[in-house]
Amino acid sequence: MLYFSPWKVLVILGVVLLGVLFSIPNLVPAEQRFETRNGEITEEARGVWRYLPRNSVNLGLDLRGGAHLVFEVDLQEVKERRLENLAEEASVILRREPVINTRRPTVIGEEVVVQIARDDQMDAAWDRVQDLAQPVGNASVPGQGGGFGAQTVSFTRDDAERTIRMTITPEALAEIQTRTVTQSIEVIRRRIDETGLTEPTIARQGDARVLVQVPGEGDPQRIIELVNTTASMSFHLVDSTVSIDASGNGRTPPGVEILPTENPGEPFLAVQRRAMVSGENLTSASSAQQNGQAVVQFQFDTAGAQAFGRATSQNVGRRFAIVLDDVIISAPRIRSPILGGSGIIEGGFTFESANDLSILLNAGALPARLTPVEQRTVTAGLGQDQIEAGTLAVIVGFVAVIVFMLIAYGVFGIFSNLALLANVTLILGALSGLQASLTLPGIAGIILTIGMAVDANVLIFERIREESRAGRRPADAIETGYSRALSAILDANITTFIAAAVLFMLGAGPVRGFAVTLGIGIITSVFTAYTLSRLLVAIWFKLSKPKTLGF
Repeated sequence: MLYFSPWKVLVILGVVLLGVLFSIPNLVPAEQRFETRNGEITEEARGVWRYLPRNSVNLGLDLRGGAHLVFEVDLQEVKERRLENLAEEASVILRREPVINTRRPTVIGEEVVVQIARDDQMDAAWDRVQDLAQPVGNASVPGQGGGFGAQTVSFTRDDAERTIRMTITPEALAEIQTRTVTQSIEVIRRRIDETGLTEPTIARQGDARVLVQVPGEGDPQRIIELVNTTASMSFHLVDSTVSIDASGNGRTPPGVEILPTENPGEPFLAVQRRAMVSGENLTSASSAQQNGQAVVQFQFDTAGAQAFGRATSQNVGRRFAIVLDDVIISAPRIRSPILGGSGIIEGGFTFESANDLSILLNAGALPARLTPVEQRTVTAGLGQDQIEAGTLAVIVGFVAVIVFMLIAYGVFGIFSNLALLANVTLILGALSGLQASLTLPGIAGIILTIGMAVDANVLIFERIREESRAGRRPADAIETGYSRALSAILDANITTFIAAAVLFMLGAGPVRGFAVTLGIGIITSVFTAYTLSRLLVAIWFKLSKPKTLGF
């Protein structure tokens, strides 16, 4: 009957112990768990925390304070760039046919116009440009007006004017919009996540907007700069023969341009337009310290390493410029061939700016310009008020439930309360271990979970009471009560878990925080209310051997 094999007891107690271990960091200040350098807390654990779970629950934006921003993706820029690419593709494909004479395709408004030289070339040109149309990747997405077989480009011809006009189809524009916003979200996520900021929320909002919430960030402008920097890096040879005045003007030969620098003593430099190596050949970048100065280390791929090695071998003694977003950040002299495919950028960086640059280079370039359209800062004071109010709500609810269970079920109420305490501990342990964010709705989820856990115990104890009053022996009444209440407990919790899963998949921000705590709470509630409380009752029954249950 009320029997638990030793391995089951070990598993149950082991789960509870893990919950306790993962919850303990929430009671110990971070300064005692991690090493500090220059007054800042590092990620290096100290003392016994090297061998124990050390992460505490992350507080969400509404509790911890931080930055709330909304960016709008410049889809018009993406559309214009696609039209320019289409014009270039048309030019290339038509040049391959020597029998077709055309002017260079031009972008006029939202069309690419191709002017054909002679009437007898129209059909050949028309057939060739058809190759520019490709199937739309998401042409069948509902609400986008597409269907299976939709193409990226539509064509019209005017034989009288000998012109072919090409436009991007609505289905292709919808696909470009979706892809651009999705890529923007991924680039933003890589840029912000690598800063060590805790649990940022980055999600699509509407058709062309991206929501960014960063708990604990006190400088929203830094987030804007981190997000908006294009991070297009290239390496160019410096042309020292060009004379440049204080305004940045000078006579440049073909293939040479004048760019501003970050060096006040040398505000402008002339560089070759053609890059030695582009940022596309960068495989990694990281901030480092050299002779007490912050630097950025970089590594090229094989093709980039070969090109860089060849260029530096042929130009020993010359300077080369490292250009970031059309600004020269450093212009060192080539003292010897650089053949290893790696190097160091020295630009008078601070440690923060060096770290930011390495993050931008690793994350890649944004597919479109992002404009901040909403910026809001949640103060830590407001978050602290909400933490205190939420904590008070949990304590009041917890105490009220404890008192009720003691009054209603006596000794069984004690077991229920112990299981309830274990339940809250397991929830905190799970949130800490998963590094999930706890938001104000998440606290509401914990309170709801407490009620649901008690509800399961009430079902069990009422069933035991009914069986006891029907004349069953205490052991039989307990066993029957637990076994027959299980199906009702599982049905109720499974349906609620499905609702939590839907909220998590479709929601964002605080809604997902509520879904996470509710989902975790459902799992821990079933475990503690049924399995753990049953173990406690079994131990009590074995030790006390009661003749009656006292109901």
